[in-house]
Amino acid sequence: MSTAEAGTGRTLTTDIPARLDRLPWSRWHWTIVIGLGTVWILDGLEVTVVGNIASRLSEPGSGLDISSGQVTGVAAALYVAGACLGALFWGRLTDRFGRKNLFMITLAVYLAATALTAVSWEAWWFFLFRFLTGFGIGGEYAAINSAIDELIPADYRGRVDLIINGSFWLGAVGGSLLSIVALDTGLLAKDVGWRLTFALGTVLALVILLVRRHVPESPRWLLIHGRDREAEEIVSGIERRVEEERGEPLPAPEGELEIHQRKSVTFLEIARTVFGRYRRRAVLGFSLFIGQAFLYNAITFGFGAILTTFFDVPSGHTGYYFAVIAVGNFCGPLLLGKLFDTVGRRVMISSTYLLSGLLLFGTAWLFDRGSLSAGTLTACWCAVLFFASAGASSAYLTVSEIFPMETRAMSIAFFYALGTAAGGISGPLLFADLTGTGRVGDTVLAFCIGAALMCAAGLVAAFLAVRAERRSLEDIARPLTAVAGRAKAAAQGTRPSRGTPGSPGSGPTAPPAASRP
Repeated sequence: MSTAEAGTGRTLTTDIPARLDRLPWSRWHWTIVIGLGTVWILDGLEVTVVGNIASRLSEPGSGLDISSGQVTGVAAALYVAGACLGALFWGRLTDRFGRKNLFMITLAVYLAATALTAVSWEAWWFFLFRFLTGFGIGGEYAAINSAIDELIPADYRGRVDLIINGSFWLGAVGGSLLSIVALDTGLLAKDVGWRLTFALGTVLALVILLVRRHVPESPRWLLIHGRDREAEEIVSGIERRVEEERGEPLPAPEGELEIHQRKSVTFLEIARTVFGRYRRRAVLGFSLFIGQAFLYNAITFGFGAILTTFFDVPSGHTGYYFAVIAVGNFCGPLLLGKLFDTVGRRVMISSTYLLSGLLLFGTAWLFDRGSLSAGTLTACWCAVLFFASAGASSAYLTVSEIFPMETRAMSIAFFYALGTAAGGISGPLLFADLTGTGRVGDTVLAFCIGAALMCAAGLVAAFLAVRAERRSLEDIARPLTAVAGRAKAAAQGTRPSRGTPGSPGSGPTAPPAASRP
């Protein structure tokens, strides 16, 4: 098999996507999950720790001249801004230069920024590296979700994606408990404990970085960018490992795809594809991200103030309640994830959004009647977020699988940035005013706004969600580089990709096409 150079305009017939999708679950796939998925634990740890140590950072003797409001306000806003800009910046580079290059670089940015946050001595230094930490995390969302969906077999893609994105809440649990230890001056000095929490994030990131060295580049990305020999070597190596593990040959792949290799896709072409050809899917992605962003802010942004104001919970004890809520959040994707691959995307996405919204309406009604205690309110929140977390995780799954290969990372980045900006900017501005008044009616209104937007997103999903369960990514959204009408019959065995040389710089033998939503 000859090797094509990127940008030569070569036409290639391949069964590599089908070979990846027909693989049974194996130890190799666990390597992918551990190497790529565990970063969300770090994100949850980061966000939770910073919120919980805000009061300690503002105390005399912390080693940093900063107020609690600056930590939860300025620093939090800069983290969100960094995540939004990082997603867009790194997302474009991920589609152009590859998944592995970028998920190594973005984790390195996160690692360095977190380490430098730990040695902050001035407020401006703390602000700068909170921004850069978010900048790295934002890029992780685009690079990681792209790689996971392109490496995980179609039969398992939904549940794996949901559990990985839901693992953010494992980090939140760890952050809540870690902050209790870090703030104990009997164990650690005021100017040491908070620094060690950031140092721990650095150590965990370094371990993940070492594991990621063994995660390959996406063969799907390599095929499109003229590196089919590398794609073949990677897939053949995976197949050998799986066959050795199972002790039997793999079944034959089902189907081939003919693509016209290209060096890159222009930003204008990406925009036309996502917002023109796939406009209905863009509306779906927009609705899912906005709905979950506002529901989460309606509950989590003011949860501490609600507990202390209405139920006299000591501020030092709110972390325990948050840990309980975080467990409920993780259990949703863990226990419901498989249903997204069996019952199906449309039913599960719409039902999780609608159920969480309706349960939050019920919680608002009980809260308004004065029927809840701190414990029962937390139980209601757990029920709401059990379904909401599965729904929110499915939003990331949805936008990573319903757009063509060449636009995948940028699509994830755009909708992630949109949802993060809505949740991290307009959400807090709205809900801080409502939950901070101390009036029951205002908090009820905050709950109802989040619930209404979540229900609206669920109704959109009921009509527009794509039936992507157990389908190849290339079947859900045909690559822009695919040659129209040239899909091959099911393959009769495992075969290497084979290239059909074309004239350098010439166009495809038929115009590229992508399936309609």
